[in-house]
Amino acid sequence: MALLEVEGLEARYGWTKVLHGIRFAVEDGGITTILGANGAGKTTTLRAVCGMVRATGDVRFDGQRIDGRATEDIVRLGIAHVPEGRGTFVQLSVEENLRLGAYARREPGALARDLARIYDHFPVLGERRRQIAGSLSGGEQQMLAVGRALMLRPRLLLLDEPSLGLAPLVAREIFRIVRAINRDERVGVLLVEQNVATALDLADHAYLLETGRVVVSGPSAELRRDDAIRRSYLGY
Repeated sequence: MALLEVEGLEARYGWTKVLHGIRFAVEDGGITTILGANGAGKTTTLRAVCGMVRATGDVRFDGQRIDGRATEDIVRLGIAHVPEGRGTFVQLSVEENLRLGAYARREPGALARDLARIYDHFPVLGERRRQIAGSLSGGEQQMLAVGRALMLRPRLLLLDEPSLGLAPLVAREIFRIVRAINRDERVGVLLVEQNVATALDLADHAYLLETGRVVVSGPSAELRRDDAIRRSYLGY
């Protein structure tokens, strides 16, 4: 069963149309990746799902239409977005950043339990809970951004280029944690990622965008075997 279903999604910035009627889905408890070159429309796709750009089309979350709704309402339904560039509140401590992630939650009594859960996933954040976020390394800030999104206890996590600018070892650790959260907590994931090989390893389904249109889609294992994709994106 699909947790997120998108049909005929179009989006524009000013007069420039960026998405041209794309269609994709994320299965309940699944991981879907959107691939493509810079400028293909990947980030815009995530923003359109969240109501952050002017868009038209049919966007359904858990069977309910959410297109046209305010971003805050979409967040409260259980969709958390980790933007490219992390969006960390650099003057606040690690724990203050995490607490902000729970602002849309209705059960304040669960806060301590959820902080413990995040520190279990990301032990380095627990060690640095009182440290100013701006003093963290790039990898630690990315962990904090993911942790803050998870404080919402989302059903769907949107990740925009989580490995950007990170050392390969740090990126692998972040993807390992994302896979564990998906497996253990059945959080659906919609992943935008430039590292195509890593994204196809993580995801069960993939969509390839070119200039705002889906040109190839299918199970990730099938796309890995596609000669054109291997040559163009995987380099072998």
